[in-house]
Amino acid sequence: MRITLPGKAAGIMASQREHAEKQRARLGVEARSWYRISNAADPDEAEVMLYDEVGGWFGATADEFIADLRGVTAPRMRLRINSPGGSVFEGIAIANALRAHPASVTVQVDGIAASIASVIAMAGDRIEMAPNSMLMIHDASGVCMGNAADMEEMAELLDLISDNIADAYAARAGGTREEWRARMQAETWYLPEDAVDQGLADEAVQAPKSGTPAEPVEEPEPDMARAWDLAAYGYHGPHAEQPKAEAGLTEDIRTLIGEEIAAQLAAAVTTPVEDTAHVEPVAETTPVEPAPEEPAAEPEPEAPAAEDPWAAMTAHLTQDEPDAWSVLVSTLTTTASSSAATEA
Repeated sequence: MRITLPGKAAGIMASQREHAEKQRARLGVEARSWYRISNAADPDEAEVMLYDEVGGWFGATADEFIADLRGVTAPRMRLRINSPGGSVFEGIAIANALRAHPASVTVQVDGIAASIASVIAMAGDRIEMAPNSMLMIHDASGVCMGNAADMEEMAELLDLISDNIADAYAARAGGTREEWRARMQAETWYLPEDAVDQGLADEAVQAPKSGTPAEPVEEPEPDMARAWDLAAYGYHGPHAEQPKAEAGLTEDIRTLIGEEIAAQLAAAVTTPVEDTAHVEPVAETTPVEPAPEEPAAEPEPEAPAAEDPWAAMTAHLTQDEPDAWSVLVSTLTTTASSSAATEA
């Protein structure tokens, strides 16, 4: 936002208008026009495009915009904004002209609505943020030439203008002047969803889909990923029916070994089958009751095994015979033990 020193503002604005007229005369009216109004798109909705700096050296002034705005007779108006801002006072005049117009105004932020352009956006009955667009707010700024008193006066004026702009945001989105001044001093940028969350916009328009998604195409399996096909070698799986031997193989063996040997081999490996065709049926007999079972006899004791003569002859050889010394001392050991037992 730009502001100049009071008292000199009229001269600066006149200089801007004169410069803008010269630029339009040199480049053509439509060459650098910062707005366009059209009723051609829809007879019930006029389209107003604000696609450049508001006022300023290369734009038109607010009085020209308002004069063209009076020619809009459609019941609805769509104001499309893509502007970095510009002159504060001309922006406020444009915003008030939009509020006073009888048409229902829908503001559509196409690219950016920054500085005073965001204040113009607040004048809409409905505010929409296009996909990936942005909205920016900040404190007023300006250029001052003069002495210290002029600088102090300029500082007071900038604070007053910033408070006035903060009131415009608060009237639209709620909150207090102080809260919005703090956001303005921080130079806050808003994406579409953020602007809706903060109350500065009504809708974040979603980007249209580029057609319906195509159905996935089934690509052929790569050669390296294919399983080894064993069907070419006659294998059809573990449970597949095995092919029967052809008769030609048997005929070839008979040709090689001869009919006589083949017949002998066949007879050797063939299991004879009993002929049950001429078996006479067994005559039916009257069932006989089983005899009562007799008590089982007790098992007889096993007879002692016969003594082995050789074992009897060699038995005395395996028994230890006491030596003479052991026999002599055995009486002493027995007597001592008896005496000890008696004394105990």
